[in-house]
This record gives sequence, C-alpha cells and structure tokens, in this order.
Amino acid sequence: MISRTIEPNKKVYFASDFHLGVPSHAESLVREKRIIRWLDSIKNDAQMIFLVGDIFDFWFEYKSVIPKGFSRFQGKMAEMSDLGIEIIVFGGNHDMWMQDYFQQEMGIEVLRKPTSYQFNQTSFLVGHGDGLGKADYFYKFLKKIFEGFIPRFLFGQILHPNFGMWLAQSWSANSWRKDTWKNNPAGSPPKGFTTETDWIFKYCQEVEKHQHHDFYIFGHQHYLADFQVNEKSRYINLGDWISIYSYTVFDGTNLKNERFN
Repeated sequence: MISRTIEPNKKVYFASDFHLGVPSHAESLVREKRIIRWLDSIKNDAQMIFLVGDIFDFWFEYKSVIPKGFSRFQGKMAEMSDLGIEIIVFGGNHDMWMQDYFQQEMGIEVLRKPTSYQFNQTSFLVGHGDGLGKADYFYKFLKKIFEGFIPRFLFGQILHPNFGMWLAQSWSANSWRKDTWKNNPAGSPPKGFTTETDWIFKYCQEVEKHQHHDFYIFGHQHYLADFQVNEKSRYINLGDWISIYSYTVFDGTNLKNERFN
C-alpha cells in the first residue's frame, strides 16, 4: 500500500473517462477546454490528482512520435506537475497502450492495475475498472492479448501511422455509436441497475473480504455511484466528462462527489 500524508488545506482529486478525441475534433476540443478550466480551478489546493483511465479515446506511443492533438491538456499536465502536484494516470480499456511518454516528459506515473493507497488514516483502492470481477470473460481474453508485446509491435512497426491511427479511430467511433451509456446523460445508474449487476461493485466486495479499504474509486461505467460495500467501506464510480463532468475530492478527512459547472 502506497502511503501519502495529505498536508493541511490540500486535497486529492479523482476524475475519469475524458475520452478525448471523440466523437469529433470540434466536440473533443470543447471538452478538453472544459477540463483545462477544471484543472485551473483546483491547482492551488491539489496535492494529488488521479486520472482514472480512458483519458484518451485512443492512444498509442510510437518510438519517436505520439498522436496528434490534445496539446492543451498535455501542456496543463506538464504545468501542474512542474508545480509539484503528484499526478497519477491509469490506463483504461481505450488507452491501454500508454507507455513511458507521460513519465519521461511530465513526471507523471502511469499505472495499469488497481492500486492501494493510504492517505493519512484513510485507505483507498483506485483503478479504472475494466476486466475486474467474475464477468465479461471474452473482454478479459481480448485484453490479455492486446496488452501483450506482439500486438503493440505489429501496430507500431508494421502499420503505417496514418493507417494505424485511422483504423483505431474508426474502431473507436463505431464503439462510440454503440455505447448505451450515452442514453443516460443524467449520470444515474442505467435502468434496471442494482448492486447485484454491477460487477465492479461485486469485485470490491470480494477484495474487502481479504483486505479492508475505506473507499473503492473506479471509473469505466460512465455513471455516478456511491454505495456502501459494508458498514465501513464505500464504492465510488466517478462518472465521466462527456455529459456529467463529475469528480471526487478528498481533503484528508472527508470525501465528496462534485460536478464541475
């Protein structure tokens, strides 16, 4: 478990699912500028910022180049890191091919698996949320393949970047059209949802049996959730920045869910 002491008047922020790059450049740019305004609003009291996956709708780092765009976001990340704010980025199912660019250029750590943290006397388990629990075995199979060396090598070395990026963006756009969460812009769980059908929540219950965490912080689902895992633990799903503009903040003692308007 990674421990940090939260300084007086400082806070830890959590947000996820920006999906920068879709559904169009113009719409993504509007969202990117909104994210920048949020980051500017918190930079004076932020000690740590967790961006919990699917920050980009697609991301691939070639040996010497990165995807075009997102310059405002990257510049703001570099600025905040230079200010001494610790930033942690989790790779999600859309940007699982993040490598060492953020670490080398901005001093930002990139993680791929749920990770335990201790802030003062409060424990957290933080992760994106894809591929957890006892569900979606076909996706887990695909994820294991795509996270391997061979698919990354073939994409980076065999496909021309113009074709490779077009292929990835076409796949992403098709996924975007099919995503059912877009029909639920209010940010509440989908119709028919219960904690029995939320496999991330079930995963948290299983972890809690073996290792206690006060808070479980995940993204991926694109709805806001704040449920009791048991009498001492809470599960938070962060929503997204496509229609909800939600985030969670911890001040060293208390945790609150907020929206940026």
